[in-house]
Amino acid sequence: MTTADRFRTAVHRRDLALLEDLFTEDIRFYSPVKFTAFEGKPMVLGLFGVLLRTFEDFRYVGHYTGTAETSTDGSLAPSEVLLFRATAGGKQIHGIDLLHFDEDGRIKEFTVMVRPQSAVHALGEAVLAGLVADGLVPAPTDRQALSSHDPA
Repeated sequence: MTTADRFRTAVHRRDLALLEDLFTEDIRFYSPVKFTAFEGKPMVLGLFGVLLRTFEDFRYVGHYTGTAETSTDGSLAPSEVLLFRATAGGKQIHGIDLLHFDEDGRIKEFTVMVRPQSAVHALGEAVLAGLVADGLVPAPTDRQALSSHDPA
C-alpha cells in the first residue's frame, strides 16, 4: 500500500494517528486561503483535526501519480494528486490535494486547491473558527477579520 493509499484511508477514517506516521517532522501545508504555509507536524496535524471536522461528505474521486518540483528546495519529488469532492459550510467543493514525498515515502509538502471561490471563502471561515477554538491560532482582531490578505 502506497503512502497516498494510506493517506486516503486515514482521511476516510478521520484518523489523526494514522496521519501522524505519514508526515515528515518539517511538513509544509499550503492552504488555498492562507498565503504562508502551515509548518511542522504538530501544526499540520492540528489543522487536519479541524479539516476532518469541517468537511462533510468528503470523498476522493481520482488520482494522478508523477513527479513535481517542490517549493522547499526546487527539486523533483515523487508526487500524487488526489481529486476530491466535499461540502463545507453548505457549499459544494471540488478540489485537489497535491502530495510531495521525501526519500522515505513520507509526505513532506502538501498543497490544497479548491473551487469555487464561494466555497474557498466558506471553508476559510470554518477552518479559522476551528483553529481558534482549538487554540492553534489567536483570534483575529476586527481589522484582521475584515482583511482578506492572509486568513488562516
